[in-house]
Amino acid sequence: EKLISGRNCFRLFNNDRVYYISETLLNASTMIPRESLVHVGTCFGKFTNKSRKFRLHVTALEYLSQYAKYKVWIKPSAEMSFLYGNHIQKSGLARMTEDTPQYSGVIVYNMNDIALGFGVAAQSTLHCQSLELT
Repeated sequence: EKLISGRNCFRLFNNDRVYYISETLLNASTMIPRESLVHVGTCFGKFTNKSRKFRLHVTALEYLSQYAKYKVWIKPSAEMSFLYGNHIQKSGLARMTEDTPQYSGVIVYNMNDIALGFGVAAQSTLHCQSLELT
């Protein structure tokens, strides 16, 4: 089931955080003073202080995984290593979306199709198929 239904919008809050919120909730939140409001909706990410680059938060993963063009599935033996912040080696890679280019953004799934995180493909699909196991 899609999480995005009805009319939704993005809102910038406190000049750095971006929230994804339904219009009905947005209209209801206008009754609360801004000083009293901690946050409303789902935080998608924030803009950094100095360079103003946008950094995605893991809370956006559920929404982004529905529309991901490139996906990577990892073996159960590599799940914990990935969740602790390590790279995925060829031996932990179960499958990839066909024609994934190098340096493209990917959503990482376990074998049960549960989204675990997102990252960047260090190698293309064609290159990964030609590599030997490590």
